[in-house]
Amino acid sequence: MSVNAEFAGRTYPPSGPYAVDAASIAAFAAAIGSTDKVHTSTEAARAAGYRDVIAPPTFAVTLAQQCDRQLIEDPEAGIDFSRVVHGEQRFVHHRPITAGDKVLGTLTVDGVRAAGGHSMVTTRTELATTDGEPLCTSTSTIVVRGGE
Repeated sequence: MSVNAEFAGRTYPPSGPYAVDAASIAAFAAAIGSTDKVHTSTEAARAAGYRDVIAPPTFAVTLAQQCDRQLIEDPEAGIDFSRVVHGEQRFVHHRPITAGDKVLGTLTVDGVRAAGGHSMVTTRTELATTDGEPLCTSTSTIVVRGGE
């Protein structure tokens, strides 16, 4: 089954809220090798002007991918996850994601196109606090490999 091109332009209802805590930020920072104390020390983050520890910029992918699940698990989308390769990821940050944030994500399918026998699916996830404060716009392209 190929990816349903009619999904281009579809926006899913907001998902979440996803609670962001200092432990998950610290674990992500350690996983990517970040040693900046603003990711692990409340005192260092406050000294830098933040209310609590802040997430590394790429932490947003952990939230955006939870939102992407709506599309991946939608049987009408026609996405076989066993054939998915991550192609590209971009972020536009509106403010740092901070411990204590409760995040909602709104997923939009920006495009579905065929390329070399594969499907390229581009999504955009708007991450915001439950109070509506914008945090990050995450844009992702996945490649759904065609037949062998």
